Amino acid sequence: MKPRIKVLCVDDSALIRDLMTKIIESQPDMEVVATAPDPLVARDLIKRHNPDVLTLDVEMPRMDGLDFLERLMRLRPMPVLMVSSLTQRGSEITLRALELGAVDFVAKPEVGIREGMLEFMPT
Repeated sequence: MKPRIKVLCVDDSALIRDLMTKIIESQPDMEVVATAPDPLVARDLIKRHNPDVLTLDVEMPRMDGLDFLERLMRLRPMPVLMVSSLTQRGSEITLRALELGAVDFVAKPEVGIREGMLEFMPT
């Protein structure tokens, strides 16, 4: 049996981290090994879990995704997929992310606040 692709999701939104985990875990050949609310937490999780792929938001507290991407590619190059509301085809941020080493970009999944909040509320 072929090993599953290990993914680390980095996003400051708990709702988006949860949604990304569900999307990735729905793939039979992928698994989320950890999630991080910011790049500083992600740095430690990369060391601990040795993921194959990283999904990375652009706007986050403590360090933005582009700064983290630049440092990551210098110290531990790995495939990075940018996942952000700012990464639209042709945008300056998208082009910069690709220049820094991101392999691709996708727009953040659209989630209604109400639907997302209902998922986190106890039933």
